[in-house]
Amino acid sequence: MNASLYDTDFYTWTAQQCELLRHKKFHELDLGHLIEELDDLGKRHYDQLESRLVQLIAHLLKWQIQHWRRSNSWRANIRVQRTSIEKLLRRNPGLKSRLDEAMAESWSEARDLAIAETDLPDEQFPEICPFTLVEVLLPEFWPDLA
Repeated sequence: MNASLYDTDFYTWTAQQCELLRHKKFHELDLGHLIEELDDLGKRHYDQLESRLVQLIAHLLKWQIQHWRRSNSWRANIRVQRTSIEKLLRRNPGLKSRLDEAMAESWSEARDLAIAETDLPDEQFPEICPFTLVEVLLPEFWPDLA
């Protein structure tokens, strides 16, 4: 079985598929792989949203629980993640319908990350996310002590 261009030179394959689309040569397209790649592209945007939420929630937890170590670095990270999420949602408005799901899926990882980065006992961190989605994304929200 011969390896396809998709398998041996992905970059050239993508350029070739773009050219075929530009010239409306639909019958020559590698539809199976194109569908797979488009599906994967959409998943990557969702994964990026979830990853940014993990970072944001972890830093909000650290801000709340380890208040004596608050720093400009933490503040900047929180702002950067909020801005990046806002930009991602502006460029991909379809992701807004999955925000609740992404928030729920991010919680456990965010909690684990905050625990690892603070070196505090697990018991100091809530089992259930103490923040609402609105609070997490709101630029003015900075959690006080629990």
